[in-house]
Amino acid sequence: MSGKITFTMIKPDAVDNGHTGKIIDHIIQKGFKIVAMKYTRLSDEKAGEFYDIHRERPFFKDLVSFMTSGPIVAAVLEKENAVADFRNVIGATDPQKAEAGTIRNLYAKSIDANAIHGSDSDENAAREASFFFSAFERF
Repeated sequence: MSGKITFTMIKPDAVDNGHTGKIIDHIIQKGFKIVAMKYTRLSDEKAGEFYDIHRERPFFKDLVSFMTSGPIVAAVLEKENAVADFRNVIGATDPQKAEAGTIRNLYAKSIDANAIHGSDSDENAAREASFFFSAFERF
């Protein structure tokens, strides 16, 4: 399955702004198949666990606070070359630098409220998918 799945989260800012449906449609139009999806809200503990890699960084507390500020939509996507292709679909972290037509260019407010998360490697895609979906624990 390596290379065929990626993980994404539509972040609280995009959910709150009513962009969930448009973002999901954008993902499907780019050739991704949604193989798992759920609407949920992260607790402080779960957000801290998910973003543990950033625990020592100065922005960690603000990131956890932002990610627990409202519901998110977590999803596992499938497509050949999923991680790299999805990183192109979402665009640069800073929406001001994101290419026209990317999700962040269209729906993000700022570098902090950037609408969507996308895995940055096959290994992280597997780890992140299994964090939210038990069916992916074997990957």
